[in-house]
Amino acid sequence: MDDLHGTVGTWVSLTDPSVAEIAAGEAFDFVVVDTEHAPLGLEAVADCLRGIDATGTAGVVRTPWNDPVRIKRLLDLGPDGLLVPMVESAAEARGAVGATRYPPEGDRGVAAARAADYGRNFESYVREDHRDVSVIVQIETETAVENVADIAAVDGVDALFVGPADLSASLGVFAEWTDPAFLGAIETVIDAGEAAGVPVGTLGTTPEQIQALGSLGFDYMVAGADFTHLVEGQRRSLEAAEDVL
Repeated sequence: MDDLHGTVGTWVSLTDPSVAEIAAGEAFDFVVVDTEHAPLGLEAVADCLRGIDATGTAGVVRTPWNDPVRIKRLLDLGPDGLLVPMVESAAEARGAVGATRYPPEGDRGVAAARAADYGRNFESYVREDHRDVSVIVQIETETAVENVADIAAVDGVDALFVGPADLSASLGVFAEWTDPAFLGAIETVIDAGEAAGVPVGTLGTTPEQIQALGSLGFDYMVAGADFTHLVEGQRRSLEAAEDVL
């Protein structure tokens, strides 16, 4: 993936790959496929990435955890970027980056999978192309905010991503987007990203939240999620029907 500055993505949690394809068909710069809080298996993720790839949009996968085995299996499917949750220290950030790199730079296992076009580009992928996968780490706890300058400075971390729900919960102000503690944490993360030359983004699931969070100085934004689009669309349609009946 290219530099995330100024980009807008969207979020996919539903298991049907046509949802990912539909989401990618809009003018978004990237689509995040979630495997941390969504019931997507490897086969579903692969099909979602195929649907996203068909539109020319970048595909990012959120891992269930900062675990090298889980990361390896998702990387073999060929995403353009990887979003790693709950990174709280520079050591954990280095672990995430190392899990995406082949030896001697890291400890990713070597295989001729979809990412290497099933072996057609095997040697070039292992030697060089695997480094094109963007590594985005999530800052979503009070501890992560305390260590964010060190996390942002880790070589191979391409972007930071604030998880607003988890971060606000960790601070004891869940969903209170204007609370001084939450706003102060956001400012700390954005300042650390700017100092390290690393873009910082976040997720807003409603137009109101997107505007509120987006006004805080983030470099990129994930705007909405498939399930919220479905819920809000249903609500609007129901209200429209009730108005005429």
